[in-house]
Amino acid sequence: MRTLRLFLILAAVMWSADAFAQVSLAPPPAAPDKPAAPPPASPKIRPAAKKPAATPAPPPAATAAPVETSDDPNADLVYGAYQRGLYKTSFDLATKRAQEKGDPKAMAMLGELYANGFGVKRDDAKAAEWYKRGADAGDREAMFELAMLRLAGRGGPVNREDAARLLASSAKLGNPKAAYNLALLYLGGETLPQDVRRAAELMRVAADAGNPEAQYALATFYKEGTGVPKDAEKAARLLQAASLAGNVDAEVEYAIALFNGTGTSKNEAAAITLLRKAAKQNSPIAQNRLARVLASGQGVPMDKAEALKWHTIAKTAGKGDPDLDQALAGLSAEDKARAAAGVRKWLGGKGP
Repeated sequence: MRTLRLFLILAAVMWSADAFAQVSLAPPPAAPDKPAAPPPASPKIRPAAKKPAATPAPPPAATAAPVETSDDPNADLVYGAYQRGLYKTSFDLATKRAQEKGDPKAMAMLGELYANGFGVKRDDAKAAEWYKRGADAGDREAMFELAMLRLAGRGGPVNREDAARLLASSAKLGNPKAAYNLALLYLGGETLPQDVRRAAELMRVAADAGNPEAQYALATFYKEGTGVPKDAEKAARLLQAASLAGNVDAEVEYAIALFNGTGTSKNEAAAITLLRKAAKQNSPIAQNRLARVLASGQGVPMDKAEALKWHTIAKTAGKGDPDLDQALAGLSAEDKARAAAGVRKWLGGKGP
C-alpha cells in the first residue's frame, strides 16, 4: 500500500558499510613510502530501524505509495483520500468497500489506517485482523504488512513462522519488499534453514524490481561471493543503481568503487562528489573517507582544515581513525579553529 522503508529484520544478515569499504582511501602516510590503507573489516551487524536487527523496525512511517487498483472506481477514491491525508474519508470508504464488496485492498487499507492511527485510534489488534482478512482474500500487500506485524509482535505474539509463510506467499505474488525480507530470513538461518543461494535468488527478484536495499545487498553478495560467484562488475552496476535511487550506503560503496576503479572505470572526481553527498547525509563512513582524500589531496585539492572538520564529525558518530589523528595533528592554530567552527556549525552550535 504505502512505500515502506524496508524493514531489516535479522541481526545476523546484513553488513554495515565498514564491511564493504575495503579501499585505498588512506590518510597521508607518516612516511612517504608507506601508505596506510585501512585493514579489511569483518561483516558487521546493522542496527534496527534503518537497516536489519534482531527485532523488527519500529512502526512504519506515514508515507503512501500507490495501491493496486481494481475495476471499481471507488477503490481509487479510497486511496485518493488516503494519499491526500483525508484519513477519515478513506476509512469510511474502505469500510464500505470491505463490508459490501469484500474488497481485499480495502481490507488492507483498513489495516493500514489502524496500524498507524490515521483517522482512527491506533489499534494493532484491529490492524492485524483487517490485514489477515485481506491476506486470506489474496492481497499481497496485506500479506506483507501482516508478516511485519507478526515479526514485531504487534496485534498478537511474535510469530516468525507465520511471518515467513506470509512473506513467501506475498513474494510469490510479486511483492519485491516481501522477497527482500524473506531473503533476510534465509540469511539469518533462525526462522528458516540458512540458504544463501535462495537468499541471493530472492534478492535478485527484489533488485530487478528496483528495490534499492536489495540492489545494495545483492551487490554485497557479488563482492563477497555470498550465494553467487564473485563479480566486481555486477557489484558495481548494482551499487550504481542503488546509489541513483538514494541508498546512502550504496553511494559510499559506489564512490569507493569509482575511486579505486573496482568493477568500473576509475573516476576520482565522480567518487568524491558522491562521498560529499553521502557525508552530508550523515554517513560516518563517507565523512571518514572524505576526510582522507581531503587530507591527502588525492583527486581533490588538499584542504587539511576541511579534512579535520569531517574527521571530527565522523568521530562524534563513532568512526575514529588513528591514522588521521596523526596526519592532522600538526595543523596550525588557524586551521584547527576553522575546522572547529565547521564542526560547531554542522552539529548545530555544539562543539566536539
